[in-house]
Amino acid sequence: MNIRAVFFDFGGVIQRTEYQAPRQHLAERYGMDYDDIDKIVFASDSAQRASVGEIKEEAHWQNVLKRVKGSEADVSVIKNEFFGGDVIDLDLVNFIRSLRGKFHTGLISNAWSGLRSVLEKEKLIDVFDTVIISAEVGMTKPELGIFRLALEQAKVKAEEAVFVDDVQVNIDGCQEVGMKGVLFDDPRKAMERLKELLKVG
Repeated sequence: MNIRAVFFDFGGVIQRTEYQAPRQHLAERYGMDYDDIDKIVFASDSAQRASVGEIKEEAHWQNVLKRVKGSEADVSVIKNEFFGGDVIDLDLVNFIRSLRGKFHTGLISNAWSGLRSVLEKEKLIDVFDTVIISAEVGMTKPELGIFRLALEQAKVKAEEAVFVDDVQVNIDGCQEVGMKGVLFDDPRKAMERLKELLKVG
């Protein structure tokens, strides 16, 4: 069966941490290791709650502030420095744009309430026909429900869809509902695999 829809993850695929230095400097400022600050921001209880929309992103950053024992004035600095080494892959964005009209293009992201405004600010929202943000739908990958919702919105069968993500467990989840998965472990190789599936040059 031909592919009719292609879905992408955001963090780790479209936007990737290419430079570790800003996050490393942030960790050192608060007497932590890189992994410590990473876990506080992405793997803490408040991060998980923000990912399913139980709390707003702002509340999560307040919790981060408490954990690092920073002052109120530090919030925007912490956010900017934490993501200071992240880069949007414009070649990938342009590739996704080129698929529109031929395929349904969608985003499925485990993200907090602020992602939609980031996509709008970076002029990325119009790259996708549908956008699923975990904080807005109350489900996170690899829950099967989030993939079923994406298929429902795209009006395609599971076997007509492919999903690109940098985390193996999320690929396992999409495959469990019958979608094809492309693990974004190496950007160049992943793009080759995706183009082969989509039969595009």
